[in-house]
Amino acid sequence: MEEEMKAMLDQIESLKHSLPNNTAIADLQRHAERIAGLVKCAPTKRSKVKDMSAEVVDSNPYSRLMALQRMGIVHNYERIRDFSVAIVGIGGVGSVAAEMLTRCGIGRLLLYDYDTVELANMNRLFFRPDQVGMTKTDAAVQTLKDINPDVVLESYSLNITTVKGFEVFMESLTNKNFHGSGVDLVLSCVDNYEARMVVNQACNELKQTWMESGVSEDAVSGHIQLLIPGETACFACAPPLVVASGVDERTLKREGVCAASLPTTMGVVAGLLVQNALKFLLNFGNVSPYLGYNALKDYFPTMEMRPNPQCSNLACLERQKEYDLAKPAREAAAKAKMEAESSSMIEYPVHIDNEWNISVVDDNEPDISTSSKSTVFIPDGLVHELPSADGFQKPSFFEESSSIVDDLDDLKKQLEALNAE
Repeated sequence: MEEEMKAMLDQIESLKHSLPNNTAIADLQRHAERIAGLVKCAPTKRSKVKDMSAEVVDSNPYSRLMALQRMGIVHNYERIRDFSVAIVGIGGVGSVAAEMLTRCGIGRLLLYDYDTVELANMNRLFFRPDQVGMTKTDAAVQTLKDINPDVVLESYSLNITTVKGFEVFMESLTNKNFHGSGVDLVLSCVDNYEARMVVNQACNELKQTWMESGVSEDAVSGHIQLLIPGETACFACAPPLVVASGVDERTLKREGVCAASLPTTMGVVAGLLVQNALKFLLNFGNVSPYLGYNALKDYFPTMEMRPNPQCSNLACLERQKEYDLAKPAREAAAKAKMEAESSSMIEYPVHIDNEWNISVVDDNEPDISTSSKSTVFIPDGLVHELPSADGFQKPSFFEESSSIVDDLDDLKKQLEALNAE
């Protein structure tokens, strides 16, 4: 289009020379120049990239990400394209988490939400005023596909707490049309207990690992949590205090009163969540079982939560039994793996280059005999020359000492002779 606009401007310029005083041509030229300026300002569409490359060029969108592999942080970063992640709740945390995973080059994203974009959401990140009225899932797909067209995006505008919504949610998680596998990880970014319990139920039934996240109503604290059915506490194992007290969460909301929301806190929690997800998927670093965030004190508490044997969720109890039954086999496999790794390890000296032939001797070893010391390496120009017992000669110092004693005796005799006279 830019070439067509340039050709049009050239034609107008030639007409202007043939008819110099024609105002219509001048107006036409200004209009064409304005359109040409708008064309230059139009967003550039990124083309798809077939294979991730570590080549450091300006046109490579993955060069900085692949540098993690070159620096030894990740063994094979390109594996990220094989993973599917489901994000439930495309709000202040979920939308930012979706953008981060898209920029990281995740293989497939499944997005779930039933709400629409409002101007009240503009205090958060990600959404734009021109998207007001769109469903959050459609607005997310619109933005994310422009950022990275390599990511497969699936949007579900539904409420998972309804019977129909729960059925669609379960079916989509088990769909294996992407690389022959289902979802590798579920990220819960919802803002209410009811939706969290639905995600918890689905993941317990499907034996699906998931991560939960949340931000407090005062917008100055948050948390992330890893939940592995049977191995860690599920969301029903340790319910929030308000739920354990028997209070209906829905009665706490009052008309005209809304929770606070800071884009900074939302962004921090989303970053912690995605960082934990990347470590889990790509197997690097330590995956946090629970990580809290207190913005007022910059405090990050961590803890581990074991499953509750008296959990109210029946699917959780079933997963606990399965985990306990598999414990002996799991420990045996871990032991065998450890032994295999230790046997395959080859010990090398810390410093291969040893120009001065320095060696370390164990203090517990017996002393080396004098005869064996002679076999120690000696630099060129030096030799061992130790005296033998038979040929030992007294130093000249002893000869000089004896002569001094004889001289003193003679002097003493001479003095005694003088005194006698």
